[in-house]
Amino acid sequence: MTTSTLAAMRWRCFEGMPLVALVTGRGGGVSTGPYESLNLGLHVGDDPANVVENRRRAAAALGLALEDMVFCHQTHGRDVAVVDGRHRGRGTTRTEDALPADALVTATPDVGLAVLVADCVPLVLYDPRAHVLGAVHAGWKGTTLRIAEAAVEAMAGLGAEPGRIVAGIGPAVTADRYQVGDDVADAARDCFGGDVDDVLRPDGTGRWLLDLWAANRRVLAEAGVDPANIEVSPVGTGPGTPFFSDRAERPCGRFAALARLRPHPV
Repeated sequence: MTTSTLAAMRWRCFEGMPLVALVTGRGGGVSTGPYESLNLGLHVGDDPANVVENRRRAAAALGLALEDMVFCHQTHGRDVAVVDGRHRGRGTTRTEDALPADALVTATPDVGLAVLVADCVPLVLYDPRAHVLGAVHAGWKGTTLRIAEAAVEAMAGLGAEPGRIVAGIGPAVTADRYQVGDDVADAARDCFGGDVDDVLRPDGTGRWLLDLWAANRRVLAEAGVDPANIEVSPVGTGPGTPFFSDRAERPCGRFAALARLRPHPV
């Protein structure tokens, strides 16, 4: 992945493809205090006017106006919204009209997709032949409900094939910082049929450490995505990183994975 000022990270796996996909960091915005400075979340107590300005700057990093973006109301579930030009502007300046989903999928160029995170996993999915794009928010609930698989299935409904999909997995809480209880551990076991040694391990205190990156990589692979086409962020969230962490610093802002299709070359 490469870095820049406002668009903190871009996946190398998408280089040369007709899309723009990026992960925002903390810098380049107008928010202050615990939200300094590019907070993109309207629901965390920040000044809404500052958030809207931050969102305009983030949209510009995609080459779009804020009115071209689509934000979802994330419910930590498995719902996917298929969007097109009719959905432009949904959820951009207020939460009330955001789409209730944890993943957005489109085949329409120049519609910007946004998912917000601050420890959960952001993913961007793209089929270069079908020219179909997805953006996914996966916390532990969404991960164990296989939201990434649901996004792949929705993309297939627009002509994508899982084996062609290229996937970027963004910054998230690292396994060494993500201590969970028996309820989350049981959900992981249910998701993976009890075979969880690669995603879950005891931490010696009676609790567990969950690797959300490994879990989502496995969900994608089991959905038919070639593991060679999956790129995982080398950087997690939290202190010393460019990315907000709700577990480490509450209240805090939200960063985003943003993506848009360019017009497909003829």
